[in-house]
Amino acid sequence: MPRDKRYDILFEPVKIGPITTKNRFYQVPHCNGMGHRYPKAMAAMRGMKAAGGWGVVCTEECEIHPSSDISPAIEMRLWDDSDIPTHRLMTDAVHDNGGLAGIQLVHNGANVPNYYSRMPPLAPSDMATTYVHPLQARAMDKQDIRDFRRWHRDAALRAKNAGYDIVYVYAGHNMTLLMHYLLSRYNKRTDEYGGSLENRVRLVREILEDTKEAVGDTCAVAFRFAVDELMGQDGMRWNVEGKEIVEMLSDLPDLWDVNISGWENDSLPSRFGAEGSQEEYIRFVKQATNKPVVGVGRFTSPDTMVSQVKRGVLDLIGAARPSIADPFLPNKIAEGRQDEIRECIGCNICVSGDFTSTPLRCTQNPTMAEEYRKGWHPELIAKRGSDSSVLVVGGGPAGLEATLALSKRGYEVTLAEAYTELGGRVLLESRMPGLAEWKRVADHRTYMIGQAANVETFVDSRLDAEQVLEFGFDHVLLATGASWRADGVGRSIVHPLVETATTKLVSADHILRGGAVTGRVVVFDDEHYYMGSVIAERLRDQGHEVTLVTPSTMAAEWSENTMEQHRIQQRLLQKGVDMICTHSIVKLDEGSVSLACEYTGFQRRIAADTVIPVTMRIPDTSVHQALMAHSDAFADNGILSVSRIADCHAPGTIAMAVYAGHQYARELDTEVPDIPFIREG
Repeated sequence: MPRDKRYDILFEPVKIGPITTKNRFYQVPHCNGMGHRYPKAMAAMRGMKAAGGWGVVCTEECEIHPSSDISPAIEMRLWDDSDIPTHRLMTDAVHDNGGLAGIQLVHNGANVPNYYSRMPPLAPSDMATTYVHPLQARAMDKQDIRDFRRWHRDAALRAKNAGYDIVYVYAGHNMTLLMHYLLSRYNKRTDEYGGSLENRVRLVREILEDTKEAVGDTCAVAFRFAVDELMGQDGMRWNVEGKEIVEMLSDLPDLWDVNISGWENDSLPSRFGAEGSQEEYIRFVKQATNKPVVGVGRFTSPDTMVSQVKRGVLDLIGAARPSIADPFLPNKIAEGRQDEIRECIGCNICVSGDFTSTPLRCTQNPTMAEEYRKGWHPELIAKRGSDSSVLVVGGGPAGLEATLALSKRGYEVTLAEAYTELGGRVLLESRMPGLAEWKRVADHRTYMIGQAANVETFVDSRLDAEQVLEFGFDHVLLATGASWRADGVGRSIVHPLVETATTKLVSADHILRGGAVTGRVVVFDDEHYYMGSVIAERLRDQGHEVTLVTPSTMAAEWSENTMEQHRIQQRLLQKGVDMICTHSIVKLDEGSVSLACEYTGFQRRIAADTVIPVTMRIPDTSVHQALMAHSDAFADNGILSVSRIADCHAPGTIAMAVYAGHQYARELDTEVPDIPFIREG
């Protein structure tokens, strides 16, 4: 299909200093949990982006010196020449696939604990580290500043030697040494590097000049700068110091990469912000410089991208999360296949890899970080291993993904869904406050399956074991999901709760399906991700008095890994949801519940008419158990295998469900080793 002419502007080359991009698609630096520890996996992932049409593909942050050791997080390192071969893996992969490679050099200053290097952290002035560590950063003297400039220059030269086309100077996200120099709340110096804004910008200017002098003949020098911190007068503001800094340095870098800080604002979850949400803060930059500008906004719509360029907001369309969800996004637009884009849902499950020091994952793209380990390509898949037919029971995220991937392999697939609409848990959860964009998981797969001639889909078709046996499919895949427990059993509660005449137990599924409740509500969250908070928010919006009780010290504790926790708790409090942390439910009383402190065991009672436990889910194994009870009849009915996956096997996240569906499709009719991936290190 030919490209829509409206999108031609996205494929124009852009000159950046001594280099020129082939198009306007720019994968900005982003973490991935592989870095120096799993370099082959990291390189394969970046190379895949270039193969998918991204004109520029950048690293994550790359430490320039051991005094910027961010362990246990896994990033890149360029401490000395011994690190160059790791970088060559990436630059070769990107270049071989037609892209330009960029490196984000960084010194994290007071943002690091240096657990591995055991060096004291550095800062403009004596200060506490910006993350919670039991140590402080020491004030840099003039020799430290000279050393830092040398370290950065040496790293830039190594980057050039490693084959990079773009070298970054990085002052953003409130976690870099250069950003700390810019901010008066951290920089308390009284010499030429402190005090006035001009003085606080001095080191940034020197680093930019050093980098251009060292590598600017062949490499473009980019400056990544957070123009606003959303902190009001206590922080960087785009229309005050942010604007002044851009004007001071205007044409010094070859490229401005602009965003907002901190990282939780820059990678804003869809629950709290829409596509293009940074525009109001960054749009001034192009009017203040003659150099090209790149920025981000979780862009997935080509129409929005074109608008950004035509209205003079950006020259290059920056992306981190959208390039993870669909590495082939540019090629799909180029080939007139924009309807096939796997749009980022903004759930930030990808970000959790950085916080857990593991390879990143993606809800939309199950092949992410499996390009090297398993040889998975996001668009290509091996042809079927037989002429077998497959029945998929369950049209939730796992069943949809399995159906789609099986159809791409060439299998004849029948998908049976018990309800009247495909989507399963995604459909239900996307109706909750802030989660509307999560429906993209179902929408993309439903659309793609609808284009496949080898798939038959039946909704409102709840199957039992007898029917499955009668159909006689070669392979049966059960993706029948799970249901939330209503009795409170989970991590903290071992024995089932018992409701009373006036205080009722209601399952989370009842709320997800639009059911009503009465009176004062207690939501007991022992799952610690998003579900407890969205239920509390929904019921509060409906006018109920709501108390969220959790054994944790905070609401939605695990969502710290997706950078949502602070906003979740803030929103609940602003809406008037009462919150009781470090407590579990002991029992239900008449019109109340008894709670016990996790630390002391001391009990208290609070009023409650309805209790909604969000603790754990029960896999729906009814069809599987009934089938296995008749396994002796499989051969007579032509059944070669019966499998169950995802939530009906081991409940988890939507990302886990999508991955399980994809894995089943990849592995059908293949030999799978005991360790089903290539190990590094």
